Amino acid sequence: MTHPQAPTTLWRAARRPRMVLLLLLLLGAAAVCARLGAWQLDRAEVRGARAEERHVAELVAADPVPLADVLAPQTSFHGDLVGRKVSVTGTYDADGQLLVPGRAHDGTTGLLVLTPLRVPGAADGEDAVLPVVRGWVAAPADADEPPSGEVDLLGYLQVSESAGSGVRDGRTDAISSPELLNVWGGPIWTGYLVVASSDPAQSPDVALLDPPRSPGAGLNVQNLAYAAQWWIFGGFAVLLWWRLVRDEAAGGRPEMPAPTVQAAPEPSGSGGS
Repeated sequence: MTHPQAPTTLWRAARRPRMVLLLLLLLGAAAVCARLGAWQLDRAEVRGARAEERHVAELVAADPVPLADVLAPQTSFHGDLVGRKVSVTGTYDADGQLLVPGRAHDGTTGLLVLTPLRVPGAADGEDAVLPVVRGWVAAPADADEPPSGEVDLLGYLQVSESAGSGVRDGRTDAISSPELLNVWGGPIWTGYLVVASSDPAQSPDVALLDPPRSPGAGLNVQNLAYAAQWWIFGGFAVLLWWRLVRDEAAGGRPEMPAPTVQAAPEPSGSGGS
């Protein structure tokens, strides 16, 4: 049966010179592992950023495809569609335009200009609504009216965001198709379009955005795994020392003497024969 080790016993074992020396060695190994993990994390960021730059350049250079060829209204948005360059023609509904506050662009926090685009015949002959991020503005006053009449758009697809707190006073904190459906009607797409170009052109006060990124983009997964492995090795080094201290303490505990069993005295016999 294993007996719990008293803190004083563990402390005495930990203070023994060989255990202190072993601790210093293992802490040194853990520090090396931590440094190697940080180096791999830095490599993950550098290599991921380069890969992301190449990916964005490919998205920008890609030929657009009609939106109807890759995504229909009220259908699931697959992850591989993020950043897909598409073309679409429709008419903006200026009365439904919303602002999305708290969005950063080039290091500055401002607002996105979100406008519904009515696309004729997109849903089995029925008009459908496409949420369109026309760009970014620094202040609400910079948000212009969308171009009137029919517009031809090129842009990048992005998946709908999780529901926020709803639409109030011409603003929404999330580009959520289910929430927008309640305001704009439907059928509606389960993603939205980030405008790259518009014909006719929109106001230059509305800054165009870069192609959307998938979650986790900009980091190299392989280097992230290497970083995690090094940090796990460092943790094992510390845990190894603690295990050795416990073993040392257990080996130093005096053994309990085995209980002795005394033979019962022989019963005294009766008198002689």
